Amino acid sequence: MANIPSPGATSSSATVSAPAAKAVHVPVLLREVIQHLQLSPGLRVVDGTLGAGGHSREIFKKIGDTGELLGFDRDPMMLAHATKAVSGSNVVLHHGSYVELGDLLERRAIETGSSRQVDRILLDLGYSSDQLADRTRGFSFQEDGPLDLRFSTGEGLSAADCLAQADEAAIIHALQTYGEEPNALRLGPVLAQAARAGKLRTTSDLVHTVESSIPAAQLRSAEKHPATRVFQALRIQVNAELEHVERMLGEIAPAALAPSGLLAVITFHSLEDRLAKLAFKQTDIWEELTPKPIAPTPAEVRFNPRSRSAKLRVARRR
Repeated sequence: MANIPSPGATSSSATVSAPAAKAVHVPVLLREVIQHLQLSPGLRVVDGTLGAGGHSREIFKKIGDTGELLGFDRDPMMLAHATKAVSGSNVVLHHGSYVELGDLLERRAIETGSSRQVDRILLDLGYSSDQLADRTRGFSFQEDGPLDLRFSTGEGLSAADCLAQADEAAIIHALQTYGEEPNALRLGPVLAQAARAGKLRTTSDLVHTVESSIPAAQLRSAEKHPATRVFQALRIQVNAELEHVERMLGEIAPAALAPSGLLAVITFHSLEDRLAKLAFKQTDIWEELTPKPIAPTPAEVRFNPRSRSAKLRVARRR
């Protein structure tokens, strides 16, 4: 049975060109992140998901010239935004996934004699408003564009190509596993047939196919657009997101964090939050500092509605 292909992590460094426009993304739970990371001058901090650099900019203010900031992003566009937000001789921004942290620390140790461990790690697992606004990427089903969904368009296969190569069983599995889609058994065969016929190349193609496959009464009563979970499932699959999260929480962060170091994780859906919750229950590795996840305040949600599903969990490395 064929599976939907997933890309591996890339370790390549990319030339970062200036972004075409100013970033519009607003960092989520910024005040809470800065507070719970307990930052001070001289700390070595990792921002595993730079985005537009909003969190990193504030982190850098706290750690100062005596600290060091290591940042990662798989999306060259977002890396360019982050480069404009934060820079300096003690700032290292890397095009790639946070799962490459161990490799970067090893290279830095060889090249500069620095430690192979860090004091703080932040993972903001959401995608940015800038990615949603870029219709050429396909992240938003409200904008027509290529059905791509990759964080880096030079990495792996687009969502359209993945669907075209997948069988019904693989599509159903992805919808159930990564989208928790209740209509997966209904949608799987329809999407497989449409993709094989070359009819799923754009976001509009996918939206119309999903809408036409759902009973009218269910469409009228749905709280969310019926394509929401489908897009989530494809994005997670195409970017191997959960595999990266599992590796980071289970292997890489415990190895990279110095004793008493802090790890902060912002999640946006139950699949990610479940992984963070389970990881922090490993009491031989972590002391969980947030038994209940921290949610955005009503004021933040009013100002930034995309923050409404965010949850922050923090743990200390034993």
